[in-house]
Amino acid sequence: MTHADTLFRPDLLAKYSANGPRYTSYPTALQFRDNFDPADYRRAAADPGASATDLSLYFHIPFCDTVCFYCGCNKVATKNRARARPYLDRLKRELALQAACFDTSRPVSQLHWGGGTPTFLSHDEMSELMAATRRHFTLSPDASGEFSIEVDPREASAQTIVHLRTLGFNRLSLGVQDFDPLVQQAINRIQPLEMTASVMRAARATGFHSIGVDLIYGLPHQTVDSFSRTLDTILALAPDRLSVFGYAHMPQLFKMQRQMDATALPSPAVRLAILRLVVERLTSAGYVYIGMDHFALPTDELARAQQQRTLQRNFQGYSTRAECDLIGFGVSSIGKVGDVYAQNAKDLPGYGAAIDAGRLAIARGVKLTADDRLRRDIITQLMCNLELRFDEFEAAYGIRFAKTFAPELERLRGFAVDGLVSLGVGKLEVLMAGRMLVRNIAMVFDRYLGQQTIERFSRTV
Repeated sequence: MTHADTLFRPDLLAKYSANGPRYTSYPTALQFRDNFDPADYRRAAADPGASATDLSLYFHIPFCDTVCFYCGCNKVATKNRARARPYLDRLKRELALQAACFDTSRPVSQLHWGGGTPTFLSHDEMSELMAATRRHFTLSPDASGEFSIEVDPREASAQTIVHLRTLGFNRLSLGVQDFDPLVQQAINRIQPLEMTASVMRAARATGFHSIGVDLIYGLPHQTVDSFSRTLDTILALAPDRLSVFGYAHMPQLFKMQRQMDATALPSPAVRLAILRLVVERLTSAGYVYIGMDHFALPTDELARAQQQRTLQRNFQGYSTRAECDLIGFGVSSIGKVGDVYAQNAKDLPGYGAAIDAGRLAIARGVKLTADDRLRRDIITQLMCNLELRFDEFEAAYGIRFAKTFAPELERLRGFAVDGLVSLGVGKLEVLMAGRMLVRNIAMVFDRYLGQQTIERFSRTV
């Protein structure tokens, strides 16, 4: 049996396929409360014990020149570039408001611009935002900091890439999704190969540390053969990381998805066949399967972090920096500070009104209980390091793991019978066949899941 055959088990994928969280946080955003007290956030930010940890900054730039029909992100589609100016001015004021809450001598070892399309901003506007960030916070040196940006190759010339490197960015995440022209037309994302290739060439020439590419399977008109050609092209470009997401068709939540022909979506059987192809091709090409939908070259920091058990999950997915406090800037962004999650207003008027009034734009959030912290740690270890060492939790939390989680361990016996996990003395390990179902395994430890909430999530496969 090949490595891919061990990893990809269609019988088990079909058996366990269900809706479930991606666990970019625990508790998930469904548990955030509108009556959250921002004072809890400020107290967590001012905690003297937090000064030993680094900071991570996330900036949400919501604007897009054109809208991709599959997208479920918080975005504003507009051709009017002038809309960036008032938003940028508010981001700068928010930087000052957030900086007042923290010890800004704490190094920022991670920074990320997401969207939307961050490169919707002009070169001068990007320079302005980065300069304001450096005025208020202490960014780590290039050699030790991870400063990343999501780039739409349709919005970025080679000159843009050079400019981003000059500003201090050292990692790129490129949206591609699919190279097939028919698929691109169906999702309203026309992106010829040369657009992507030129951006990657520029990134390598200017010394970016890592280049990641995002693909999506399950889009209209995709077939095994068509996606195989996309993989051929991607492997020739040789990115350091690959994220291959399963498309979640949820038109009841995302109206723009109604613009696509639902009858052209691949069947569940074809989706699984494409997924199998992805696993076979990428692992055969030398990529390490990190977990869920992420692959990385063995030399990439993501793969090294997993080997060293320092891999983490945050709202951007897998992260190499464990234990950072995350500060969110911009509309809908989420911060994680100590035992608090806090999310900004999801709409531009609400966000703008708060910042204009001189207050943080936090609209909802949650303060974790002791049980939340324990289960967050368990779920993080499963999702990132694919194992639980019971003695670590017993030492950290003063529990007897087997007694505290007896019902969960009993439920996991069925997973063990199916070869997804190994339950040993004092240890639980996710086996190769369980890696693609790690969300299902983590769900066993989620005390908030119920039938009403679970339908709000995407399928685990």
